[in-house]
Amino acid sequence: MILSGKRILLIIGGGIAAYKSLDLIRRLRERGASVRAVMTSAAQEFVTPLSVGALTADRVFSDLFDRNDEHDIGHIRLSREADLLVVAPATADLMAKLANGHANDLASTVLLATDKKVLMAPAMNPRMWSHAATRRNRATLEKDGIAFVGPARGEMAESGEAGEGRMSEPLEIVAAIEMLLDAQPRPLSGKKIIVTSGPTHEPIDPVRYIANRSSGKQGHAIAAALAKLGADVRLVSGPVAIADPSGVKTVHVESAQEMRDAVEQLLPADAAVFVAAVADWRTENAAGEKIKKVADKGPPALQMVENPDILAGVGHHKQRPYLVVGFAAETQDVLKNAQAKLKKKGADFIVANDVSHEGGVMGGDRNRVRIVSKSDIDEWPDLTKEAVAERLADLIAKHLKTIEI
Repeated sequence: MILSGKRILLIIGGGIAAYKSLDLIRRLRERGASVRAVMTSAAQEFVTPLSVGALTADRVFSDLFDRNDEHDIGHIRLSREADLLVVAPATADLMAKLANGHANDLASTVLLATDKKVLMAPAMNPRMWSHAATRRNRATLEKDGIAFVGPARGEMAESGEAGEGRMSEPLEIVAAIEMLLDAQPRPLSGKKIIVTSGPTHEPIDPVRYIANRSSGKQGHAIAAALAKLGADVRLVSGPVAIADPSGVKTVHVESAQEMRDAVEQLLPADAAVFVAAVADWRTENAAGEKIKKVADKGPPALQMVENPDILAGVGHHKQRPYLVVGFAAETQDVLKNAQAKLKKKGADFIVANDVSHEGGVMGGDRNRVRIVSKSDIDEWPDLTKEAVAERLADLIAKHLKTIEI
């Protein structure tokens, strides 16, 4: 196991998400890691040192001027004896302190004194997360080499508050930790790869839209698998109900036009994998107000126009990636349609999957695909979406290795 024998220093910041740190400790220890905890004074307002100490089976550190520790410069020792420092929850205050070099408590001093990798799991109100100062601090921290996991979108602790700012779930943080500590070869290190995932929502009016049943599970799994092989992955995701994958920079969009614009802004790239089930059509003019039902007049006529073809646009783009992979979700003539798509879209591979009721409808946890290229058709067995993602990531790594970049 990757975490067996690893030493994690967990810094718990002051936020309601601090309760998740208790489960995080448990998850790390059951994977063989040892955990020491540093708690800010604010963190102790949400969870007790007694609870944290019981789960770590170690004393909890909180005081910069502890007479029992500082005789041998305890904050330096804490920062150097760990294999990885994890800040969860990482509050706006802790991010600001580290970004600006402040060290006025044990947590911030340990972060400045370390020579090890640092992973932050931000957690705060959506408005705090979107504030220019927080964005600026995150950019500074990323430039300094700090890794991030999350935050996710969802309901907040405050009544009526929702948006981006929820701390990632413990297992997501564990996955990010494993990725940082995994010493296996990274064949995609230094490669930038764009992945699209999920459906798109095309508005009819403020409350209705055209969509499909894509869950985003396959696209997100592919993004995670590519990141695990060392790629710098940029995921462009339509509206989904699953968390952003660890180690991946995610751009959230709604419509096909927004997805097209986001993808083009990310060019150039070494490879692009188009997994998203983009809506083929949208209404020409979405209504500004809810369309009301009128008795005896029947449904309103919707004038439809074609959405941009994102795969074809990139497949024939002047900044075309070295490797372009598309997906073909079909309910009939799967291979015939995939081969036609390969030629028309300018792709190197098409991953064809049958999404009929017999083949396995969208939203499931398994997939049976065929890899269609100009010279070959490779049929894969029925696999979990994670296994499909790992095999596809390996295939992409092998092909990029043979391309002179």
